[in-house]
This record gives sequence, C-alpha cells and structure tokens, in this order.
Amino acid sequence: MPLGIVLERRRLDHPWKDHAWVPVGVIPGAPARAPSGEWLLLKQGDGWARYHGGTLLLDLFRKETDAYKLSLAQVPPRLFVVLREDEDVGATHEMVPFAVTASPTEAQEYLDSSEDIVESVPMPVEVVAFVRDFVEQHHVDEPFFKRKRKRYDPRAADGGRRG
Repeated sequence: MPLGIVLERRRLDHPWKDHAWVPVGVIPGAPARAPSGEWLLLKQGDGWARYHGGTLLLDLFRKETDAYKLSLAQVPPRLFVVLREDEDVGATHEMVPFAVTASPTEAQEYLDSSEDIVESVPMPVEVVAFVRDFVEQHHVDEPFFKRKRKRYDPRAADGGRRG
C-alpha cells in the first residue's frame, strides 16, 4: 500500500539547532513522490510547516502478524515512520523518509542503530482495514511450549547440571 509521509518542520528555541523534522501522519494511496525529491507544502503556521515528504510502500509479511496485532491493539492503532539523514552531496533535505512499518519490533530495530529517527503516527482507517485483513488472512497462532527444567543434582560431575 503506498503511503505519503507527512513531515512537520518545527522551529526550535535551542542554541545548537533551529528546527526539527517530525513525522506526523500518512496519506493512504498518495501519488508517487520520491523522498529525496521536491516536497509538497501541505500547510503552515507560525513556526511550523507540513510537507508531503515522499511516498513509501507499506509492505506486510506473514511472519510479522503478531507484531501487527500489537500495533492494531494500540489506541489509536499506530504506524512507525523512519527518517534517515540524506547523505547525498547537495541533498535537498537533511532528513528523508526511509521506511514505514506497522511492526513495532521492526521499528525497534531501526531505533537500535541510534542514527535513525523513528516516530509513531496514527494509522488511518483505510490502513487499519488493510492490516487487519492481512492479519486475519495470514495469522497462525504458534503454540507456546514451556521447556522442562532439569533437576539439580549436586553430586553430578558436570556441577549439578544433568543432561
């Protein structure tokens, strides 16, 4: 599903940085727009401006349905947008949309790099229906098996561990 990424440029009162980029939403079915290309100004006010900062595909995977269920259980359901520094020489923007996901575990993996900005945004109703249909079609409950503990034997040659 193509999603337009809505970014907000906020003015900051900070000695080292004059603004910040924050993902604030998505536009389901947005027309194709390259994240590293020209952005479309959507709205602006005193100290802020919102842009359609590119269109990314929301890809869903069968093995991630447990994670999608977590996102759908949030109130409201959430998507996660990943911004990454644009390293191209002469880049138009310092940060660009890099990925969008419905999986909080995938979002956590991006956060672990500490170089990306990851923010959650509300999941629009069209996307909720898309993700919910995917989960209902592909989710398979995995049974939980508790492993059995081995009895402790202090006289055993391996220091008490058996088996």
